[in-house]
Amino acid sequence: MSLESPMLRLDCVGWRHLAGVGVVSAVLAGSAASVASVQGATVPSTSVPWQAAAPATRIHLDLRERRISVIRDGQPLGRWPVAIGDPSTPTPTGLFQVESKLENPQYQSTTSGKVHPVTGPSSPLGHRWIGFLQQGPNQFGIHGTPWPHWVKIRAAVSNGCVRMLNADVQKLYELVEVGTPVVITQ
Repeated sequence: MSLESPMLRLDCVGWRHLAGVGVVSAVLAGSAASVASVQGATVPSTSVPWQAAAPATRIHLDLRERRISVIRDGQPLGRWPVAIGDPSTPTPTGLFQVESKLENPQYQSTTSGKVHPVTGPSSPLGHRWIGFLQQGPNQFGIHGTPWPHWVKIRAAVSNGCVRMLNADVQKLYELVEVGTPVVITQ
């Protein structure tokens, strides 16, 4: 059986997979990297501090400018506007790495448990998810949005995630891999 639409539990943070009838939660404790395997799909499930000295490719998010870039061998490959976390639920700063990449994730609220029935570009997560920080059942990520207005005005409105225009997150998704460093600065 293959995984279909991955489920993300979010107040804009978190994920879990639905596989057939059973629900498998990928929440693992520990400070070292650990991996959960769900019927052949391997997904990282904990945060790992970035420790590479000079990575060839990295994501840089400048919270002050509210702009995200991919830097490869010191050269920017793309720069895009983003919406970030509200001051009461800020986007974390620091050094992280891409822990998961999912196509057509499905949103599930961590507070109500309600599953949003729509996947793809019109879902609350858009059609691409790039997870970079796991905290308990929640995960912070970079994802698309059906509400481009918030990205265009570079608003601070999310529960910590980074929202991008769907076309832009598609480009970012294609430029990075699991393990790519994510640098988030104030």
